[in-house]
Amino acid sequence: MKSKLSSLGGLVYSTDAGRMCPGCRQPVAQCICGQKPVPSGDGIVRVSRETKGRGGKAVTLVKGLALDAAALAALGKQLKAACGTGGTVKDGVIEIQGDHVDKVMASLQAAGHKVKRAGG
Repeated sequence: MKSKLSSLGGLVYSTDAGRMCPGCRQPVAQCICGQKPVPSGDGIVRVSRETKGRGGKAVTLVKGLALDAAALAALGKQLKAACGTGGTVKDGVIEIQGDHVDKVMASLQAAGHKVKRAGG
């Protein structure tokens, strides 16, 4: 039975530590194998507004940034400060609370990114 379970790929998420690295099977924050994937994109940053699954509250999403986790967190912090609101970085996507698509697009263009508005 154990051989069948190991062929499935192993532990992906733990309630104690959160996301797990598939290579070294450690929490992502304590990964020792160095396999922190940097998302590759087409060079275009897409900014959209979403309310789905958030109780009707609007959130501005920034996707398509080919940055490592530390740079993505720093950019997220700058965007939150520019908008004067909170937010987070999850799975390579920056989430800014509220409808701030125009402000975020202006900040990203000023930083030299190629930006497109996504969604309706």
